[in-house]
Amino acid sequence: MIGFAEAPMAWGLTRGMARVLGVNLPQAVVEGWLSRAELGRLVDRCQSCGQKGACTAWLATAATAPCLPVFCPNKPELEVLALRH
Repeated sequence: MIGFAEAPMAWGLTRGMARVLGVNLPQAVVEGWLSRAELGRLVDRCQSCGQKGACTAWLATAATAPCLPVFCPNKPELEVLALRH
């Protein structure tokens, strides 16, 4: 299982935001259409974001969505991934 033990909350939120768009991040890395370094940058960006409460609240109500909320710093990259796969 691909994960980030040093940033478990950021990993969970990043994975959750991707999942809402229909993207499975561990699978993307295994299949090679997302590098481990790219995934690390997404998690790092989430880790430094000050909107964890808003993110958690949004994820609690969104099973699927066509796009992410504007406060998500990974919005552009995750939405592009969703379009690609």
